[in-house]
Amino acid sequence: MHEHQQNMKGAIFMMVSMAGFVLNDTMIKLVSGDLLMFQTIFLRGVLATVLIALLAHNKGALTFRPTRRDLNIIGLRTFAEMGATFCFLSALFQMPLAGVTAILQSLPLAVTLAAALFLGEKVGWRRYIAIILGFLGVMLIIRPGTSGFSIHSLWALGAVGFVTLRELSTRKLSPETPSLYVALITSVVITVVAGALSFTQEWQEVSTVNALYLSLAAVFILVAYIAGVAAMRYGEIAFVSPFRFSALIWAILLGLIVFKDVLDIWTISGSVVVVGTGVFTFYREQQTRRKINKG
Repeated sequence: MHEHQQNMKGAIFMMVSMAGFVLNDTMIKLVSGDLLMFQTIFLRGVLATVLIALLAHNKGALTFRPTRRDLNIIGLRTFAEMGATFCFLSALFQMPLAGVTAILQSLPLAVTLAAALFLGEKVGWRRYIAIILGFLGVMLIIRPGTSGFSIHSLWALGAVGFVTLRELSTRKLSPETPSLYVALITSVVITVVAGALSFTQEWQEVSTVNALYLSLAAVFILVAYIAGVAAMRYGEIAFVSPFRFSALIWAILLGLIVFKDVLDIWTISGSVVVVGTGVFTFYREQQTRRKINKG
């Protein structure tokens, strides 16, 4: 019973984490009509960096001294995070919230494939078939060559590529490297770069409402991070991780309520395929790990 309760706590924290990320995206999309992208990233980044720094200080993460190897990996990870942020927001500013989120759900498939190709991780034929089907689901969402195709969806695919690079580099970090330390460096670098780029354009006036949205975005992304860490600590990875796909449910609901976005049958069908193959891929991965551990 105790294990079941821990898993349920982990699942709840994971859903809260996904809600936090999607609420952050919603706040950013709300200001997209008034503010330029780099200005938005910079202003949110300043707020988020302050919050992360305070939390890192409270947890003692600021005193950590990484090795040269870890610094190089953090540098690569930060580059990937920066690319993912810019690509994702380029798509988010132009596409429905749920559409962008649906494409991002292919991430577990991309990470599995990249780990097999570049890290030598073993992937069986079942998972390869699931990956192929999952990417066909992405094609249903994007629909290249049809009237429903949006060139901005390529930005979302670019974000998947960069996040995949981020995830692979994260796996190479030493276990003792604090997550908050890495998150703070990443936030600082992205904020500085976005700030520099924002001053190449004419800044838009920030209204009180938009300032509130940006503040909420910074809070939501911090809540998402904390809840995500808690989810992994409370529940078993095999039980908790599939709840990451709840992000799509949050995105559909918020897209409908806030932006009046209604998904077409192709996007819904593609999303079902992507999520289904993603869950299956993760399930097979956990089965393989159990067999290796037993052996």
